[in-house]
Amino acid sequence: MLAIAAASLPQAARAERTNPFAERLLNAHNAERSQMGVPPLKWSPKLAGEAQQWAKYLAGQGRMIHADRNQRANAGENLWMGSAGDYSAEFMVGAFAAEKRHFRNGTFPNISRTGQWRDVGHYSQVIWRGTQEVGCAVARGARDDFLVCRYWPAGNFYGQKVY
Repeated sequence: MLAIAAASLPQAARAERTNPFAERLLNAHNAERSQMGVPPLKWSPKLAGEAQQWAKYLAGQGRMIHADRNQRANAGENLWMGSAGDYSAEFMVGAFAAEKRHFRNGTFPNISRTGQWRDVGHYSQVIWRGTQEVGCAVARGARDDFLVCRYWPAGNFYGQKVY
């Protein structure tokens, strides 16, 4: 099982020394946020540890299932799954960012050109202005890698603007 959650990552520079893959995930998130003029996220070892537990669970199940809000202590959550060992950190976060083609800035849930917020929900969580921290982890299942990213405070709240 591939594990990327780091035990102690108070700053991006520390993440790089401790865990290059975690640093790449953080950088990919912050690149998207920078394009929208949103402040960068900080790495949260707490969120990464919680994400690691859920990623291991998903790898064991062999399918993606969102944790309920109580299981994730009201943190936001993005999930990704792909063939084991075939995808970079940038590609994984890029899958969330690809939803921006349907995104329109507005008040949640009216943020999608398709009329369905779920078509942009991963992306809007990545760029949600109020979110300050992220922690991600990958676990390898029988065939697939499972990425779990947790966000604090969570985004995608009804009646609030994305940024």
